Amino acid sequence: MFKLDTIISLAKRRGFVFQSSEIYGGLNGCWDFGPLGVELLKNIKEEWWKAMTYRDDIEGIDASILMHPKVWEASGHIAQFTDPMIDNKTSRLRYRADNLIEEFIDKLKSKKRTDKAAELETRLSQVQDNADYHKIIIDFEIPCPVSGSTEWTEVRNFNLMFKTFIGPVEDVNNTVFLRPESAQGIFVNFKNVMETGRQKVPFGIAQIGKAFRNEINTKNFLFRVREFEQMEMQYFIKPGSEMEWFDYWQERRYNWYLELGMKKDSLRFKPHEKLAHYANKATDIEFLFPFGWGEIEGIHSRTDFDLKRHQEFSGKKLEFVDTVNQDRFVPYVLETSGGVTRGLMAFLCNAYDEEKVTDDKGNEETRVVMRFSPKLAPITAAVFPLVNKDGMPEFATKLYKDLQKNFKVQYDTSGAIGRRYRRQDEIGTPFCITVDGQSLEDNTVTIRERDSMNQVRISIDAVKSYIFDNISK
Repeated sequence: MFKLDTIISLAKRRGFVFQSSEIYGGLNGCWDFGPLGVELLKNIKEEWWKAMTYRDDIEGIDASILMHPKVWEASGHIAQFTDPMIDNKTSRLRYRADNLIEEFIDKLKSKKRTDKAAELETRLSQVQDNADYHKIIIDFEIPCPVSGSTEWTEVRNFNLMFKTFIGPVEDVNNTVFLRPESAQGIFVNFKNVMETGRQKVPFGIAQIGKAFRNEINTKNFLFRVREFEQMEMQYFIKPGSEMEWFDYWQERRYNWYLELGMKKDSLRFKPHEKLAHYANKATDIEFLFPFGWGEIEGIHSRTDFDLKRHQEFSGKKLEFVDTVNQDRFVPYVLETSGGVTRGLMAFLCNAYDEEKVTDDKGNEETRVVMRFSPKLAPITAAVFPLVNKDGMPEFATKLYKDLQKNFKVQYDTSGAIGRRYRRQDEIGTPFCITVDGQSLEDNTVTIRERDSMNQVRISIDAVKSYIFDNISK
């Protein structure tokens, strides 16, 4: 596994991800996606959307980011969407208490102090409230990572939702929130979608959308940020069938990552030991990042908590009536929730590779290659005229323009052909097409495949179908 700094450096250098507002010093926890990053994001979302909604039993929606404040009261976010925070009196910096303890455990392990680390892990697993967090931090004399001070405030809850106001007056009665998750927009539209989509339980509602969390400690590049996108699907089912559907969706979501090129030894399931108050089973799909294992998607059996709460707070019935046997019930919900932003980071880490190759002059060099699935690669193909004369640029430009009708394509005339290959390797372009002198004689071109570097010569009329066929494999 390569270092995270290596991935971050490539992401900026090649136009995948930039620090937000970089010319002003940046805004912590916020990132901008460059020309290649936005294409990779789009491709990830398109593959997810096709996998989820190109079937009979799942409908798509796009709910508003701003919702009625009662939504967040019903969902429990106003009362319970909090993190345990602690302030260091010397540095005046604020930390999540659980993260502070976990990072101290990692430091103990790195110093081979395994007994103390094990003792601390045991204490952390027994935490019941904020007072327990505070006692651990004091008992183990956990220092501030910046100042080294062990002078701490009490641990208290900090709500993670961003507030704003609707209308011209910034009054408490006009307070609304930027949604911290996209799921609630699905739940409040349950009946609308069921009726207009003419669906019957079991059926699902899928959505891709932005969410916002006022994280105090953002870290590890795109892993924990304040603004991100989610790919969520809520599957409404009959109570009692949730374990069957849990197994079904757990397998399908895991296989989706494998089908898009994730390495099997970089993925694992991690069942939740502590369940959220609304769940009766939950597991995460984790990816092995350079910093360790981290969640990229969660599968949760949410029972009937969400619909019952919205039914209670809105006064509107959110039931399904089986017209065959007249059975009436509030459906249970099986959720799959993946992060687009985290997914992009995982696909970047998964794709990055370095290998020793020999150039045209027999010299050994290191080839950096992003081994994206062709379905995800930001640039599908690149077109090169071998030299900028003898009619090759005109021939290549015509091919380039034709391929642009169906694919994201680059045209490159700068430098030796080997250097142009390396540039495309580094951004993950699966197919490089070279126009040479023979092309003008017999209408054939050379296609070079990224991973194997093998080349084939085919008719120009077959290029488009060749790319389609190899993407769909």
